[in-house]
Amino acid sequence: MSTPTDRYLGSASRRRLLRSAPGSITWALAGGLLGSGRVASAQPVPSGGVPVVDRLSVRVVTDAYHHAFEPSRTVGDLRIDRVGTTLSKTANPRTLQNEWGLSLHLESARGDEQRQVLVDFGFTGATLNGNLALLGIDPAKLDALVLSHGHYDHFGGLAGFLETHRGRLKPDLPFVLGGEECFCTREGGIGANTGSFGALDRQGIAQAKLALQFAERPSLIAGHAVTTGQIPAETFERVLSPTRFSAGVKDGVGCRPEGLPEAKRQAVLVPDDFQHEQATVFVVKDKGLVVLTSCGHRGVVNSVRTAQKVTGVDKVHAVLGGFHLAPHTADYQRQTAEALKALSPDWLIPMHCSGESFIAIAQQVLGDKVIRSSTGTRFVFGSAAA
Repeated sequence: MSTPTDRYLGSASRRRLLRSAPGSITWALAGGLLGSGRVASAQPVPSGGVPVVDRLSVRVVTDAYHHAFEPSRTVGDLRIDRVGTTLSKTANPRTLQNEWGLSLHLESARGDEQRQVLVDFGFTGATLNGNLALLGIDPAKLDALVLSHGHYDHFGGLAGFLETHRGRLKPDLPFVLGGEECFCTREGGIGANTGSFGALDRQGIAQAKLALQFAERPSLIAGHAVTTGQIPAETFERVLSPTRFSAGVKDGVGCRPEGLPEAKRQAVLVPDDFQHEQATVFVVKDKGLVVLTSCGHRGVVNSVRTAQKVTGVDKVHAVLGGFHLAPHTADYQRQTAEALKALSPDWLIPMHCSGESFIAIAQQVLGDKVIRSSTGTRFVFGSAAA
């Protein structure tokens, strides 16, 4: 007997998504500048200071790990809600799906004002849409979409998400990203395992009538959060280049050279320095900064220090997300853990590309401040956390 998930995977909609996979002709033609829509600068951070929220919850919609039997609990002032297998008396059991990618649902409260934001979209629309449904997250209630950077494991699920939900999204829903570089066609891999790493579907964004906003500088998100804008490389951290991108448009796919820094406009293949990457930041009342790095290619310490400069808040309550430390040596990982310890966060929650080796080292250096994450987990910060 087929499950609801099986029926979805076999649907005409799913087959269209499969044809839109990296490397296919349909996918390439759909990802171009056709119907490019409006592009505006995101709203700058208010001169009076960044917003302060009373409560913030971060739900891990998609990641590479899920433990169905881990209990919910409260640790200090942090509420951790876990999700197991979904059971029903009338249907087959269902469970969250894991994949190499990241997507986070953010829900914040400021007095009676509520906001919801989806940051990144994982690798596939099937996983993203299925997990959103199981977690009871309604895309119609989203106040903004955010893309941290132009890697397929962070935007791959966007096409399927928009195809499924675009008729229900709020009109002119803001889609905030770091700039034109997010749209460049990318190649990934090393040695024999080298090939296309996709390109963001600008046509699908236009068809969904999203309000495309570039946040190359610190910008406001949905009235409650801010992006760091571009993150300076100011510490010991090394920016690795696991991908390369091409400037220009071919067969309707790619990025406009005039939208890139001048040094990158003429190059045939540019090693990614992730100048377009951004982190998402909240200031939680009486707690401090919650910094979501997503992938942290620019360095997790660089990301946190930029968040401190942008907000004017030194106290770091929590750092969450991928820290892109798995490829680095143990010595480098320990140096990063020590630098994070010096920032004195209350909580460190590694995800995605952080790596098991780094997590073990971080637990040695920061002790109980390190919390293991899992697909479906919700972390609640602020007045309602305990």
